[in-house]
Amino acid sequence: MAVKEKEMSFLGHLEELRWHLVRSASAIIILAVVFFVYSEQVYDYFLLAHIQPDFITYKVFCDFFNFFGLDSAFCHVSFADKKLQSIEVTSQLMNSLWSSIILGLIIAFPYLLWEMWRFVAPGLTQNERNKSRGFIFIASLLFFIGVWFSFYVIAPISIHFLYNFQISDNIENNFTLQSHISLVTNLLLGVSIIFELPVVIYFLAKIGLITPEFLKKYRKHALVIVLIIAAIITPPDVASQIIVTIPILILYEIGIVVSRRVIKNQLKDAQKSKRV
Repeated sequence: MAVKEKEMSFLGHLEELRWHLVRSASAIIILAVVFFVYSEQVYDYFLLAHIQPDFITYKVFCDFFNFFGLDSAFCHVSFADKKLQSIEVTSQLMNSLWSSIILGLIIAFPYLLWEMWRFVAPGLTQNERNKSRGFIFIASLLFFIGVWFSFYVIAPISIHFLYNFQISDNIENNFTLQSHISLVTNLLLGVSIIFELPVVIYFLAKIGLITPEFLKKYRKHALVIVLIIAAIITPPDVASQIIVTIPILILYEIGIVVSRRVIKNQLKDAQKSKRV
């Protein structure tokens, strides 16, 4: 009888998980449909915004270098002769569908976290629930900071570099729509997920897999890993890789502080339980 109750309990958890996943997928699909309906605006003002010479980042970088009396290529940005190619019959349709799903996933991220928390919350103590209330806000904030950073810093620098990089005058660049959108969406997702590093460190410290001492000891190793990750998610130019590496290292240092706080709180809780 006990085995049957346990089995039913397990099946009940699976059923509950299924509905959490269904609601999460529904949120992504609904947002994806909205983005697909407004595909023209999404592409003109967001996904293709970086090939506009008057994009705000180019102006800011131009003013920055001019302030120091330096001439910059960002003051002479031109994409007039850089038209994206659609070489397959279904290319634009499939690209619009896929990019809508990715943008739907990005915008629905806080809701996905909330659904995940709702599934996990019943297994937490009241004290753990109180301490985890800010989880959704902090994780979402870090994620959208990553979206902002990738859209306004990494993507324009990368696109400006790649569109103007040329080995020889005998080679003509004819970029496809797919390659451009893949670059932008990969940067948006990749950088945003990396910005969740402090949250990941928090949970790893919570379950005892890492400690502040461990993070400090392997700081140099982490630098190498960060450089590799930066090389993977960014184009092969040093500027983009350095710009991505710096905030990740800052997040790593924040992670050390977070893990130290987690260990400190665990020691306090342990001392309180001993007194009781």
